[in-house]
Amino acid sequence: MLILFGGAVVDRYSPRRVLMLTKYANTVLLGALAALVLAGQATLPLVAPIALAIGVASAFSIPAGTAILPHVLAPDHLAQANGMMMGMRQLSLLAGPLLAALLFALAGDGSGGMNHANGLGYAFAFDCFSFVFSAWALSKVTLRPVAAAPRQPIVRSVLAGLAQVWHDRMMRACFIYWAVCACITGSLMQVALPLLANSRMHGGASLGLLLGAHGTGTLLGMAATSIKGDLRVRNLGTTLLLVDAVIAALILPVAQLAATWQIALVNATIGALAGFMQVAVITWIQRRVPPVMLGRTMSIFMFILMGLAPLSAALTGWLMQYTGLSGMFTASGLLLAGAAALAYAFTPMRAMADAPATQRA
Repeated sequence: MLILFGGAVVDRYSPRRVLMLTKYANTVLLGALAALVLAGQATLPLVAPIALAIGVASAFSIPAGTAILPHVLAPDHLAQANGMMMGMRQLSLLAGPLLAALLFALAGDGSGGMNHANGLGYAFAFDCFSFVFSAWALSKVTLRPVAAAPRQPIVRSVLAGLAQVWHDRMMRACFIYWAVCACITGSLMQVALPLLANSRMHGGASLGLLLGAHGTGTLLGMAATSIKGDLRVRNLGTTLLLVDAVIAALILPVAQLAATWQIALVNATIGALAGFMQVAVITWIQRRVPPVMLGRTMSIFMFILMGLAPLSAALTGWLMQYTGLSGMFTASGLLLAGAAALAYAFTPMRAMADAPATQRA
């Protein structure tokens, strides 16, 4: 709910300052959570406000983290830097659960009561330390001189960000298209894929394998940008829509596959294609938008990817009562292919080119 306002604050006070404050806040919050767990006092009335506060901090850290690179590097280095940063983030998403599982196995995960939850406490304590370390690393970062956004009321600043996106015809078409795609693919990952793993495979173990395959593929796709990041079919827009059409074709038969390894392979391929294009899309936005508007623009982009997910998941759960599992995968594949075809035929996305490294408008 607050991520759009977070983007306005980032533009006003600089992404580095906002990101540093969120790291301090998360350090305190996760330290308190670790202490509560280790002391056996982690009751819901105490944990819920901490969870809410972490969510509020995320509303500011997410736009700050995605907007900071153009303030640090020259525009012609953004593609490689985005690939490295997003790849490291994806690697941490793979390594983090493994470390947590190890701590749970060694010291307990709370399944036997709070007296057996030391592993959970240690995991939160390690997370707390990670924010201390990243705050120290961020303190060594020097920003390039960039004009600050004009001071204006926060609501007006948010509206100015929305207007910036809306009045840019290409960006407006892209953001609407990405919102549609986020609703289609996000609901599959949150609802249909777990149900598939639970009803036709081996439950949680299979789901972990499927999500791990997708994450590994995403990591490889992001890493590939440092080798062949300029690979295009005609231009960026055509490549993006073609990749989405291929992903749609991969989604269609998923519910008909019998073996876990087959679905994992499909997931890994989808992840690789999506990871490759994510780096290109983030770089395109960073190069196209003026630095004083970047925090707000990235907050709108992240709102599309994250804010619509709960709504699409709820809608998917309702629709699956009528379509069934196989029908949902088939419908999602067809909808994604249709969205890509309509975007190519009726929007300027088919002519979308990589923004020049010097472009700032």
